[in-house]
Amino acid sequence: MRESLRCMGKVVLDITMSVDGFVAGPNPSLDEPLGENGMRLHDWVFGLRTWRGRHGLEGGAGGPDDDLVREGIESTGAAIIGRKMFSGGSGPWEDDPNRDGWWEGEPPFHMPVFVLTHHPRPTEERPGGTTFTFATDGIEAALAQARAAAGEKDVTIGGGASVAQQFLAAGLLDELSVHVAPILLGGGVRLFGDGGPARLELVDLRSSAAVTHLRYRVG
Repeated sequence: MRESLRCMGKVVLDITMSVDGFVAGPNPSLDEPLGENGMRLHDWVFGLRTWRGRHGLEGGAGGPDDDLVREGIESTGAAIIGRKMFSGGSGPWEDDPNRDGWWEGEPPFHMPVFVLTHHPRPTEERPGGTTFTFATDGIEAALAQARAAAGEKDVTIGGGASVAQQFLAAGLLDELSVHVAPILLGGGVRLFGDGGPARLELVDLRSSAAVTHLRYRVG
C-alpha cells in the first residue's frame, strides 16, 4: 500500500482568482459563464503559446508564464471539475440548455476528466483524447477514479469554488496552485469559504506583469 502511494502523483487545485479573492464575478449566465468581468481573470493565459496550442490555435507568447502552464499540463494525468465548470447548469441533464458543455468540437483537456454531478450520464469520448466521466458518488470516489486514470501523474482539481472548498475541507488536497490576477472584481464567487483552518507552506512563487503564481503545500 505504501509503495502504491509513493507511485501516485499529487492532488493539486489549480485555479485563478482576483486580488480580492473571487474566482468568478457576479451574475453568471450562459453568455458570461464567469459572471460580470469574470473572463478578465484569465487574460494572463489567453495569449500564451501553450494555452493557444491546447485550444487548436497558432502562435502565442512564450516566457515564464507559458513555462509554468506547460509544466502543469505535462505533470497532469487526469482532472476533476464541477458541474458548473462543465456546463453552468444544474438539475437533470435533459433540462440543461448547455448539456454538451462549453467546448465545441475538441475540448482542450486531452486527458480523462471527471465531472462531479448528482445526475448520471454515460461517459463520453470527445475528439483529441478528452473523456468526460460523470461521477455521481461524491468527491472521494471521483478522486479514486481520477487517480487510477492518472497513474503516476498528478490529478488536477479545476474548480469551481465549491469543488475546491469540498476537497480542501475533506483534506484531499496536496497542493494549491493559485494564480492571482491583478484585478478587483468586487463581488461574485469567493474561492475560499467558511471551511476549517488549513496550514499552508509556500513552495513556489513566480510573478510577471500579468499574474502572480503561488504554490502551497497543504499541511
